[in-house]
Amino acid sequence: MDYMNQVVVFFQNEPLSKIISSIIVILIAWIIKIMLARLIEKRVTDAKSRYSWQKTASYSITALAVVIIGRIWFAGFQSIATFLGLLTAGLAIALKDLIANLAGWIFIVWRKPFEVGHRIQIGDKAGDVIDLRPFQFSILEIGNWVAADQSTGRMIHIPNNLIFTQPICNYDSGFKYIWNEVPVLITFESDWVKAKEILLNIANEKTPPISAEVEKQIKRAARKFLIIYRNITPVVYTSVVDSGVMLTIRYLIGAKERRGSTETIWEAILTEFAKNDNISLAYTTMRLMADQNNSTSAKQ
Repeated sequence: MDYMNQVVVFFQNEPLSKIISSIIVILIAWIIKIMLARLIEKRVTDAKSRYSWQKTASYSITALAVVIIGRIWFAGFQSIATFLGLLTAGLAIALKDLIANLAGWIFIVWRKPFEVGHRIQIGDKAGDVIDLRPFQFSILEIGNWVAADQSTGRMIHIPNNLIFTQPICNYDSGFKYIWNEVPVLITFESDWVKAKEILLNIANEKTPPISAEVEKQIKRAARKFLIIYRNITPVVYTSVVDSGVMLTIRYLIGAKERRGSTETIWEAILTEFAKNDNISLAYTTMRLMADQNNSTSAKQ
C-alpha cells in the first residue's frame, strides 16, 4: 500500500508529470514521423515529390509536437498566442542567428528564389540545391578545382540568413537556359572568313535547336522580368587580340549541359580545322625581327 502511495505521489509531482508527458509526446511524434516516411516512400515514386512530402510531414509533426508540449508546460496561459509571443520574444534575444536563419527559410519557402534541384550561386559558392531545412540549405558544389560546371562531390551547408546579405544567381528559375561561349583563337595568317563560316555551321549543327518551348520560356520570363533577347540563334563574333583573331561562338544551352556541349563543339572544330591547311589555331609565340642594316654592319 505504501508503494502505491509513493507511485501516486511521484506522478502527482507537477514538474515530473510534465516531463513525462513531454517525453511521451516526443515519442509519439517520432513514431508517427517514421510511419509517414515509410508510407510516403512506398506510395510516391517521383524522387522530388517524395522529398517534398517527407519534408512537409516532418515539419508539420514537429510543429504540432512543439505546440502540444508548450500547452503542457504553459497550461496556465489563457491562449497559445500568449505562449508563442513570449517564446518568440525570448528566442529573438537569445537566438538571434537561429531566428535569422528561420526567417530566411520562411522567405525561401514563400518567395521561392530557388528550390530543390535548382542550380544556384550564392556569394562565391555554386552548386545544385539538394536539401532545404529551417536553419540551412545544402548544395552539391560545382566548379572550384573542377573544370566547367561539374560537381566536385563536396556538400556545402549554407545558413539560410545569407540570402539576405549575399547575391543569389539562379540558373534554372524563370528561364532555364544560359548563354555559353566558346572562344576560338586562330593565327593572323589564317583564312578567318572561312574559319568563321565553319564555326557557324558547327554551332548550328551541334547545339540544341531553338524549340517552341524555349521561345515560350523566353516570352514567359519577359512578362515577369525585363528580359529581352532579339536573337536567340547561334552566332559567331569576331575580334582581334594580341595573339591572333578571336572567333567566339555564342549559343543557348541548358544550365547543366554546358560542359558536354563545349566538348562536342571543340571536337567538331578540331576535326574541321584539320581538313583546312589555311586555318591554324593560335598560341602564345615570340617573334624576333632582325634589322638587315645592323646585322650587315655587325658582320663588317
